[in-house]
Amino acid sequence: MESTKRYLGIRIQELRKRKRIKQADLAEIIGIDSKHMSKLECGRSYPSFDLLDKICLALDTTPSVLLDTDHLCEVNLLRENISKMLKDAAEEKVRLAYKILKEIL
Repeated sequence: MESTKRYLGIRIQELRKRKRIKQADLAEIIGIDSKHMSKLECGRSYPSFDLLDKICLALDTTPSVLLDTDHLCEVNLLRENISKMLKDAAEEKVRLAYKILKEIL
């Protein structure tokens, strides 16, 4: 449970920063106190469903994107998942993944 709150908070922060919105500004947009916003992003509090909707609207995203926190798990698990995906992928997909990884690494 703790990691779910933490991951959701990190994800909200990621999307907020991507939109170049300050934490206090997002709090004002969605109608909450900046301390409450801080608690959400630090993973000390869960937002209500209504608040999740407001966050999605303010960040111009969907609940599924907001709740997509798979990339926040432990690095070793990410490496395992990448390895499994590549093992099961078609040849052209493996080649494409290699090109992408080569560019970003």
